[in-house]
Amino acid sequence: MPRFPVAGLVPRRLLHLPSRTVRLRLTLLYSGLFLVSGVALLATTYLVFRSNTGVDLIVLRNPHRSTRPGAHNGAMPNPAAIRQARHVYAAAVARNTHGLHEGLIQSGIALAIMTAISIALGWLVAGRVLRPLRAITATTRQISERNLNERLALSGPRDELTDLADTVDGLLARLEAHVAEQQRFAANASHELRTPLALTKTLLDVARQDPNRDNGELVDRLNEVNTRAIDLTEALLLLSRADQRSFARERVDLSLIADEATETLIPLAEKRDVSIETSGDPTATIGSHPLLLQMTTNLVHNAIVHNLPGHGTVWVTTSSHPETVELTVKNTGEQLPPQLVSTLAEPFQRGTQRIRADHAGVGLGLAIVDSIAQAHDGALTLTPRAAGGLCVTVRLPAAPHLGG
Repeated sequence: MPRFPVAGLVPRRLLHLPSRTVRLRLTLLYSGLFLVSGVALLATTYLVFRSNTGVDLIVLRNPHRSTRPGAHNGAMPNPAAIRQARHVYAAAVARNTHGLHEGLIQSGIALAIMTAISIALGWLVAGRVLRPLRAITATTRQISERNLNERLALSGPRDELTDLADTVDGLLARLEAHVAEQQRFAANASHELRTPLALTKTLLDVARQDPNRDNGELVDRLNEVNTRAIDLTEALLLLSRADQRSFARERVDLSLIADEATETLIPLAEKRDVSIETSGDPTATIGSHPLLLQMTTNLVHNAIVHNLPGHGTVWVTTSSHPETVELTVKNTGEQLPPQLVSTLAEPFQRGTQRIRADHAGVGLGLAIVDSIAQAHDGALTLTPRAAGGLCVTVRLPAAPHLGG
């Protein structure tokens, strides 16, 4: 017996039922609520009419009753009258019951028709309500790394959908800024890493062309270039570690960390004829001891290097507040314009006035400090001093008091 495919008999569009989308669920919810409310109203109305409908009084004509004035009419009805009364009562009850049943059937048909209408209306209303959401989805799908500057900019009354669109726009703005920062950082890092590699290649080419040249100077130059490349690589790794917040947290005291960093840099300060003054109270916070030590070391190191040629001073202080702790590093030095100070925390940004011939750095000192501070839920503030030099303040959340 031949088998006929069902797909050939049924239109293709009828075989693809709508998926369980939000629009379908909202439609079913609207229609379901309407149907339940209608059934409850119909049942309540039926019960009320059934309890209030019936036969209250049946009057029968008695042929034996006298119609004369003053005549005595106390004769009891005969059995035929009783049967007639019962028949009339049963007929009345049957009519009332039939009327209620007919009304119930008609009301049920009307409810079914209105339920079908409510499904159609619910589908249309759900589509209209979800139209902004579909626009948000379509626009978000079109946005990629190449057009992160596009925004949803959903118009209309202030509601949950416009709040969602504004949230997505804010997320896209932060993502655009982050991607731009990462691209700029990658370009700067590539340039900084290419410089020592290109210099190494040049030195080797010169040495190859002049075999009689003294190799001692070449080795010294190559060692210097290699050291700079290593420092830059380690700084990049440290910056990445701080950005990812992949470190263990413990209770640390910034005042002790400041003392440790200062003692490590005393030989450099003596070499540059710079005096260091430390002061402050115990300032407990929660964080990574190695990263906070690196942060403090970078600040003190920058304050020593970018200072007056002789008789300079560095002040390192710590202070504690109810909610925060502060580490402040000030130094003497040249007058710094506010425009230059606002860019010093960016990666690979160096003010030309602050570069020393003997120590140009890798351009990541304050960038690392800023990343470490943000990784500890803190903030970095740079302010030029009126007398010259720079004031750097790091604010971190204070650690909870022990025992209470």
